[in-house]
Amino acid sequence: MRPPSGPAGTGVASVAAMGDVVVTRIYQDPGRSAGEVRVLVDRLWPRGITRVTADLDEWAKDAAPRPELRRWYAHDVARFAQFRQRYELELREAPALEAVAHLRVLAASSRLVLLTAARDVAHSSARVLADELARVAATS
Repeated sequence: MRPPSGPAGTGVASVAAMGDVVVTRIYQDPGRSAGEVRVLVDRLWPRGITRVTADLDEWAKDAAPRPELRRWYAHDVARFAQFRQRYELELREAPALEAVAHLRVLAASSRLVLLTAARDVAHSSARVLADELARVAATS
């Protein structure tokens, strides 16, 4: 297991709540709580995590950024604003559109935990996805 590292290496646990949607770094995951649905939202499986220890309900690969965008971003915070714009556009196209619709249904019926391996959760695709789910919920 990797040591905790929060946003920008602050050492603070990377957990951020958005109503019924919570983003958590899988390496700092406190474990399952009653009534929640746990979904891995990275395209790649996190290193060092077994499927048993992950304790997932689903793996939403289609909700993750396409490989080209993920490689371009490379978690460079200076590119985050542009990454966010590009990823938000991807989320409005198939297959991500269907994955987001499914996650919205899950969030409407239970607490949704989006799990990611990203070290900087605040500047991750999972954060953008959670914001998109909140935005769509607010306009519904």
